[in-house]
Amino acid sequence: MPSRSAPGGRGGAVALVLAGALSLQFGAALAASLFPMAGPLGVVTLRLGVAAVVLLAVARPAVRGYGRRDWAVVISFGLALAAMNASFYQAIDRVPLGVAVTLEFLGPLGLAVVGSRRLVDLVWVALAGTGVLLLGEAGTAGDAGSLDPLGVGFALLAGACWAAYILLAARAGARFPRADGLALAMAIGAVAVLPFGVVDAGAALLDTRVLLLGAGVALLSSVLPYTLELMALRRLSPGTFGVLMSLEPAVAALAGWLVLDQALGAWQSLAIALVVVAGAGAVRSGRPADAGPRSRPAAEEGADG
Repeated sequence: MPSRSAPGGRGGAVALVLAGALSLQFGAALAASLFPMAGPLGVVTLRLGVAAVVLLAVARPAVRGYGRRDWAVVISFGLALAAMNASFYQAIDRVPLGVAVTLEFLGPLGLAVVGSRRLVDLVWVALAGTGVLLLGEAGTAGDAGSLDPLGVGFALLAGACWAAYILLAARAGARFPRADGLALAMAIGAVAVLPFGVVDAGAALLDTRVLLLGAGVALLSSVLPYTLELMALRRLSPGTFGVLMSLEPAVAALAGWLVLDQALGAWQSLAIALVVVAGAGAVRSGRPADAGPRSRPAAEEGADG
């Protein structure tokens, strides 16, 4: 395993994290462009299905030798993964990508500060709360378009599922070696969302163009960022990684603007900036061993490695 102190290792690891964030959010933008053809749940089905096939082929996880509690953890992990992706895709079908990721990010941010007795964490909570209020006020005032309440609700649900994902990923990482827990959870999530995807997309799931674009979404949104982030974590501390991950709402806003032509108003941009600062601050002020707002696979790697 490469050393974190290896020459040039830190700069390269930072580049890997940023590349993973770009891949993840531009993959989400590509997914949103597929909604008219296959619907949000159809695209989720394609994403999880392709990602599961790839991860199962690479990890080749064993299915024997585990008890009921092990399987209860990994099944819960997979269901949280399915719910997180399904609710997030429902959100970006209704609100701008940058706004959806900002609201979703409140889940891991809340997890980072819950139970904290540090006064400084109240500052980060206040900043994040101010950002959310600004998003709501900007939508009410018609800044770059009002926000769909249902879309906001789905984004917040995705955030709650993300927090649950982080906790379950840590447990799965302690019970399953390497990426076995993630591969099994991805397969379980794909099976769980399949009936809803079939209803939402119908025959479009068999369309060659939709299948190819869906495979592209899976590679950009799951396989590539997960791989890059796991590589980066071998050189970066969890705290530094968490700060870099706090940039995701801003990266999502950029992807939404470039790919989906979703221009954000000044107040919405300020709101996203406040949440980014709150996330970075919560990670930097936490203890070195704390689990801050990390990306989805990072939590598992931190627990496993």
